Amino acid sequence: MELTRFTDYGLRTLIYLGLREDGELSSIKDIASVYGISENHLVKVVHKLGKLEYINTFRGRGGGISLKKSPGDIRVGDVVRQMEGMGLVECFPERGGVCCIAGICNLQSALGKAASAFLAELDTVTLADLVDSKLKLKKRLGLAEEK
Repeated sequence: MELTRFTDYGLRTLIYLGLREDGELSSIKDIASVYGISENHLVKVVHKLGKLEYINTFRGRGGGISLKKSPGDIRVGDVVRQMEGMGLVECFPERGGVCCIAGICNLQSALGKAASAFLAELDTVTLADLVDSKLKLKKRLGLAEEK
C-alpha cells in the first residue's frame, strides 16, 4: 500500500511543525526547502491541513503556520483518513464505485478489511510519537545546532 504524495507531505508538515516551539510560526517556503519538495504542492497541503483544523494559518507580513492542536492529540490514522480517502480500487465509492463485477466478487470486502486494519494501527500513533526523537529530527532537518 502506498500513500499519496499529498498525504506524505501533510504528515511531514505536521512533523516539522511538531518540532517547533509552541506558537512558533513556520513558512511554507522553509518546510518545502527542508524536505526538498514543491512549494506549490505544499500550499495545497497546508490549505487542507488548515481546513481540517490541524494547523493555524496566518496570512500577510509576519504570517505563517503553526500547530493548532497538541501533538499528542493528532492521531496519524485520522490524518491519513482525512487526507487520503481510502478508495483502493475502482469499485470503492471514493473511486466512482464502477466495476462490472462489483457486488459479486469479494475484492472490495477484502481490501476494505485490510484498509481498516491499516488505519486501526495508525490510530495508535500520534504526532507526539512521530516527534519523540525531537533532537535527532531537528538536527537532521537543520533546525538545531550540532554539539
